Amino acid sequence: MSGPLHGALLAGLRELNLELEPRQQEQLLAYLALLQQWNRVYNLTAVRDPGEMLSHHLLDSLAAVAPLRTKLQGRGSAAGLRLLDVGSGGGLPGVVFAICLPELEVTCVDAVAKKAAFIRQAAGALKLPNLHALHGRVEALEGRFDVVCSRAFASLADFAALSRHLLATGSGVWLAMKGKHPQDEIDALPAQVGVFHVEPLQVPQLQAQRCLVWMRTAP
Repeated sequence: MSGPLHGALLAGLRELNLELEPRQQEQLLAYLALLQQWNRVYNLTAVRDPGEMLSHHLLDSLAAVAPLRTKLQGRGSAAGLRLLDVGSGGGLPGVVFAICLPELEVTCVDAVAKKAAFIRQAAGALKLPNLHALHGRVEALEGRFDVVCSRAFASLADFAALSRHLLATGSGVWLAMKGKHPQDEIDALPAQVGVFHVEPLQVPQLQAQRCLVWMRTAP
C-alpha cells in the first residue's frame, strides 16, 4: 500500500491525531477506489478527482471520528450501539464510521436505490459485517438508534423532524455535520430539540469551515 493517496491519507490521519490499523487504512483507500469506479456510471458524487475525493469526502468524514468515538466511550463501550446515517449518498460518513469503529453497528439509508446498492457492495467488498444499507425514506423507517447522523442532508429542523422517531428513547442523540456554525438553523429548531454542543472541526487539506452539531430531545 503506497502512492500519493496513501501518503495524503497518512498525513491527514497524523494531523487529526487519529490512529488506525493498516487494515483500516487499506479499507479506506479501497472504499475510495470503489467510489471512483461506481461514480463513472452512477454519479454518486460531483467530486471526480481522487485527491479531492480524499480531502472533501474521506478526511472530512474522518474529522468526525474522534468526537464520535469520545461520545460513544461515554457509554462505556460502542459494542452493540447502533448508528443511522441519514441520506448517506455514497456512504459518507457512514462507511467511514463503519471502518474506523468496527464495534459499532452502522446503517446507511438513502432514498436512491443505486446509492443503497453501492453501500451494500462496499460492505461486501470491504468485509464490513457491521455496515448495513437500506433503500427508503427516513420518515418511513422503523427501529431505534443510539446516534442518528447526517452530512449535508437537510436543515437541522427538518433532519430532527424526519428522524426523531428513530432516536433511542432517553439516550439517543443527533449528530449533524455542517459547514460554518449554523446559528440560523439552530435558532429555527423547535423547543423539543436542544443543541448541547457545537464542535468546530479542522479538516486537513481542506480550507473550509466545518463543525459538528450535537442535539437531543429536550426534557
